[in-house]
Amino acid sequence: MKHITVLDLKLEYRDYPATTDNRPPILLLHEGLGSVAMWRHFPEKLAAATGCRVVVWSRAGYGGSEPHPEARTPRYMHREGEEMLPAFLAALGIERPVLVGHSDGGSIALIFAGAFPDVPRGVAVMAPHEFVEDVTLAGIREARTAWATTDLPTKLARYHHERTPLVFADWNDTWLSPEFRDWNIEDYLPRIKCPVLAIQGEDDEYATMHQIDVIAEQVPGSELLKLPTCGHSPHRDQEAAVLAALSAFIGKIGA
Repeated sequence: MKHITVLDLKLEYRDYPATTDNRPPILLLHEGLGSVAMWRHFPEKLAAATGCRVVVWSRAGYGGSEPHPEARTPRYMHREGEEMLPAFLAALGIERPVLVGHSDGGSIALIFAGAFPDVPRGVAVMAPHEFVEDVTLAGIREARTAWATTDLPTKLARYHHERTPLVFADWNDTWLSPEFRDWNIEDYLPRIKCPVLAIQGEDDEYATMHQIDVIAEQVPGSELLKLPTCGHSPHRDQEAAVLAALSAFIGKIGA
């Protein structure tokens, strides 16, 4: 595992080199409880499928990355998309990447693409959120119950270690707070200029299909992939289909 200092925070990342010339670099953005390690073998499989350089990192406070000193606010994804992500790309010297984000990571990718429309070559999002739905809050309440009644804390501790309770509380408490109910990033969508691929499972326990339908409505030319027998983690539930879709998407973007 490598580390890099970004805005005074030491962040962990992995870097899989390109195997094909003239391919855009890919940056993977993890979910609300994710980290580098929680992607498992998906980054190296994506690198092999596309020939691209693939960089995956743990955002501040996740995995082996240092946390922000300040408490989380309802604008935490805006902060990641508008401040941390540009600084991370600059620190690694990455220009014109393809962003591939899952859940929170997908929302952050959309914020970045709307805030900096000339930077990304493309954006692929899996189970992103642009607004808060009742089904999302129900799923997050169920996660809170699982935290209290199952071995979920032990499972997450494999990835976040001693910070696991704070990682879970930051995510769960923020989404369930009254201040977060009106969270919405739809105003970023019309500003996006790059190609967009949006993927969602038909059995997503945290969202309805309206989340990616809104992307198609507001970003002309967007591609949608709706996967059967698939929940909130398409890259795990339907790995082969997701790898094929991402490879085709990046192939169309070109050199």
